[in-house]
Amino acid sequence: MSQRSIVIIGSGLAGYAVARELRKLNGGIPITMLSADHGGFYSKPMLSNVLATGKTPASLLNSDAAQMSSQLNITIRPYTRVNIIDQSSRTVLLENGEDLSYSQLVLAVGADPIRLSLAGDAVDEILSVNDLNDYHHFHKALVGIKEIAIFGAGLIGCEFANDLAVAGYQVHVIDVSAQPLGRLLPEEGGKYLQDRLAAIGIRFHLNTKTQRVERIGSRYRLIFDEDRMIEADLVLSAVGLRPRIKLAEAAGIHVNRGVVTNRYLQTGNANIFALGDCAEVEGKVLPFVLPITHAARALAATVIGAPTAVRYPPMPVLVKTPACPAVVSPPDPVVLGEWQVDANQEGVKALFQDQAGNLHGFALLGAATKEKNAITPLLPPVLA
Repeated sequence: MSQRSIVIIGSGLAGYAVARELRKLNGGIPITMLSADHGGFYSKPMLSNVLATGKTPASLLNSDAAQMSSQLNITIRPYTRVNIIDQSSRTVLLENGEDLSYSQLVLAVGADPIRLSLAGDAVDEILSVNDLNDYHHFHKALVGIKEIAIFGAGLIGCEFANDLAVAGYQVHVIDVSAQPLGRLLPEEGGKYLQDRLAAIGIRFHLNTKTQRVERIGSRYRLIFDEDRMIEADLVLSAVGLRPRIKLAEAAGIHVNRGVVTNRYLQTGNANIFALGDCAEVEGKVLPFVLPITHAARALAATVIGAPTAVRYPPMPVLVKTPACPAVVSPPDPVVLGEWQVDANQEGVKALFQDQAGNLHGFALLGAATKEKNAITPLLPPVLA
C-alpha cells in the first residue's frame, strides 16, 4: 500500500459517504474499506418501513462489495474485523493477524442495539434489526406468524409498528414512557400519533415496564407485573442504539457517549477521525442520515488537506409512519423553553420557543407537515 493511504473501518452509510466524498476530491489516493459483514451498500433507514411494500431483503441491496469497489475505485475487504488500532505505528491489527498501515484512519463503525435488562428463559430469542443481515433473519421469522410485540415506542419502534400493521400483523408496542416518541414530541403530538397508529390496529402498552419474557409453546409471554401480561409470536426490540466505542477506547482514544471528536471530526489523534452513529461531535450524538451527509463532506476535505469544520444546519427528521405523517426538529436539550401547540383533528403544529420567544424546534403531524419548508429556515443551526 502507498505510504499515504486512507483506511475506513465500517461500510454503512457513514463509511460509504466518506468514500464518495473523498473520490470527488481526489481520484487516486488509495482507500481501503474494512467491513465486518458483506460490505455491500444499502439504505439502513429503509429497514423499518419496507415490509408493507412487499420488497424482499435481497432487493434492498443496491450494490455488492465488488460493484462498490469498482464504482468508487477503492479496496473493500468484506468480513474483515479489526482487533486493535495501534496509534504509534499507524496500523490496525486485523482478526487474521495481518497489520494494515494507514496515513489517516476513519472510524465509521456505527452503533449496537440497546438490550433491555429482562428476566425469563426467552430473553435470548428477542430480535433486533440493526443491519441487512438482521433484517434477513427478521423477515424469515415473520413467516407463518400473526402477532408481534415491539419494545420501544420511539422512532424506529413506531416505524416498524406501522409497517407491520399495514402488512397485516397484529402489533403490540410496549414502552415505559407515557406516549410514543416521548423524546421528540410534546404531549399533544404524542397523543395524536398514538391515536392514528391505534386506528390501524396497533395496541399500545405505555407506562409499562416488562419484567420477564418466557416461552410458552411456540409463543412468547411478556409479563409486565402480577396481573398484566400479553402473548405474541415474535418479540422485536427497538429501544435505541449505543455507539460502538470499544475499539477506540481500547486504543486510548477519548470516548464518552460516542467517540469524541472536534468540529473537524478529529479525535485526540489528528490522523484518526470518526463520524456517523459512533461519533460524538462537540458533545452531540446524532444518529440520523443528514448529519452523516454534512460530516462526510467536511471530513473528506479535511483528510485531503483542506481543514473544514463540520456545520450542521437545521435537520428535520422525517418519521416514516404513513398512518400519521410526521416531521420533527427536536430542540437542543440545554435550551430552556416550552412548546406552543396548535392541535385539531387534521394535525398538530408544535413550536418550541425559548424564554425570549426564539424558535428552537418543531413537531408537525398530519396536515401540518406541509409547513416544514416554511418553518425550517427559521431554526438556528444545530452546530454553527
